[in-house]
Amino acid sequence: MATGPKAGPLACVLGDMDLVRPLGLAGIRCAVVGPPGGATAHSRFTERLIPWEGGNDEALVDRLLRFGAAQAEKPVLYMEEDAQLLMVSRHRDRLSAVFRFALADADLVETLVDKGRFQALAERLDLPVPRTRRLSPLPGGEAPDLDLRYPVIVKPLTRRPPWDEIEGLGKAIRLDGDDELRALWPRLIAVGIDLLAQELIPGPETRIESHHVYIDADGAVAGEFTGRKIRTYPVDYGHSTALTITDIDGGGADVAALGREIAARIGLKGVAKFDFKRDPDGRLHLLEINPRFNLWHHLGAVAGVNLPAMVQADLTGRPRPDPRPGPAKARPGACWCHISKDRLAARDSGVPTARWLAWVARCEAKAITPDDPMPFLRPKLDRLLARVPGVAGPARLAKP
Repeated sequence: MATGPKAGPLACVLGDMDLVRPLGLAGIRCAVVGPPGGATAHSRFTERLIPWEGGNDEALVDRLLRFGAAQAEKPVLYMEEDAQLLMVSRHRDRLSAVFRFALADADLVETLVDKGRFQALAERLDLPVPRTRRLSPLPGGEAPDLDLRYPVIVKPLTRRPPWDEIEGLGKAIRLDGDDELRALWPRLIAVGIDLLAQELIPGPETRIESHHVYIDADGAVAGEFTGRKIRTYPVDYGHSTALTITDIDGGGADVAALGREIAARIGLKGVAKFDFKRDPDGRLHLLEINPRFNLWHHLGAVAGVNLPAMVQADLTGRPRPDPRPGPAKARPGACWCHISKDRLAARDSGVPTARWLAWVARCEAKAITPDDPMPFLRPKLDRLLARVPGVAGPARLAKP
């Protein structure tokens, strides 16, 4: 249940409602970075808007520095995407003058975001990653003969627009043989970036499980939970649309144990998500590590482990949300969904509409909820009023 806003430093959010909401539910005042017409600008949890329509990193850093310097207390900075994480990490010395944040070591951030560097780290530390080879599709070049076992997936080293523009919503492409790689090669040349080919771990996306953890400045696990994907869109290699919490003392115990072990081996501090895929024999294979906040933190907060609120408490010298000794436990079975995209994922997965609607009604974590409807309603009202002659929709409905 949401609490009233508390005194104390603002949370400055580079992210969407799935990051604003867990902070708001903990009574933390939010300043969001984004366009005036964006969903987060209209949330009841948003106290301040830092207008940003997009641009280069330097301009955004300058805007953040001006905002942070104007606050009575240093805000806590949160970032949800790789690009935001890299920007904050690369400018951490300047930003730390007016912000607080929990970040992994700068070199480790660069290594974990870049899949090529991550693969090299994983091989050096003998982490349980699938076998991988780097691809450099150059004009006039030919597809290599891979010493990998097919099927393989091909994916970019980092999430970058050239890949998204060509492949749409998919994160990767499956290839079942050398002939398919040779046929795809001209399209990969057109993308113009280096890529990775990785042996595919058998099984659907529902076999992807994750460990979410916040490791404090002393190197102790302050909070953690485990989860599993229910659906993605597209169904294969798509973005998450439905998620569930798993039992960290039951089926998720090996996921958490392996996540903790890897975190210790790489010297990670701050928040992170470890993605694993469980093969048909039950073995876990590490796919990636994301050292940043993400949409799972909304679900974790609803299930009883609010990692963003724990970070806020530690960085501002306040008590953590759960005063009990030891890491808090998340409630297994709690679910999150992105309603509009999960409707498509459920349809393509063969889930009957009536059954899906009943599931959504029981789903505990959704970005748009009855207790905070304006992120959904306000943009629609603005667009409606903009069509009325002589009425400036956004100005008329502007949030004070």
